[in-house]
Order: sequence, then C-alpha cells, then structure tokens
Amino acid sequence: MKGGSTRLRLRVVPGARTPGVVGRYGEGWKVRVAAAPERGAANAAVVALLSGVLDLPRENVTLVAGQTGRDKILEFRGISAGELEHRLATAEKED
Repeated sequence: MKGGSTRLRLRVVPGARTPGVVGRYGEGWKVRVAAAPERGAANAAVVALLSGVLDLPRENVTLVAGQTGRDKILEFRGISAGELEHRLATAEKED
C-alpha cells in the first residue's frame, strides 16, 4: 500500500520492565514501553517501538490522538491494515 495510511487504537503501559507488543486490547492493541509518562517520553517510545516492530521509518508513524493518556490513536503511512495486524500479531509477547 503506497501512499495510504492506517489508524490503530492502542492502550499504552508506560514504565514497563519489558517493552513490547502485548496483544489485542478491545478493538486495538496493548503495548508496553519502559519510558515514564513524562514530557512525551512514553509517546516517543511508543513511536520508536512500533516503527521498529513494523519495519517502518519513524516519520511514517504519527500519534494523532491521546497525547496525555494511555489510550492513543496512531497513524501509519505506507502499510495496509492487514499487514499492520499481521506484523503486530507476529511481534506479540506474553503478558
């Protein structure tokens, strides 16, 4: 999917001992990051984690909603919804 974008709902657990993709959470996904929820550090960690897991450049991953809460919506450019779900499922870790 070139030029298209996909949005994804996330529940973020900041300050986690083991960062990674936890699994499905309602209609979205749950992820853990080691960064504390201070001064945007956890948001930056979420973008870094997902760009790495999804093999996308960081500039293709944008936080569009939820800057100050645990529930977030991210937009991913250059990946289809099906491929996004497949890559997240492949990266899923035990909770």
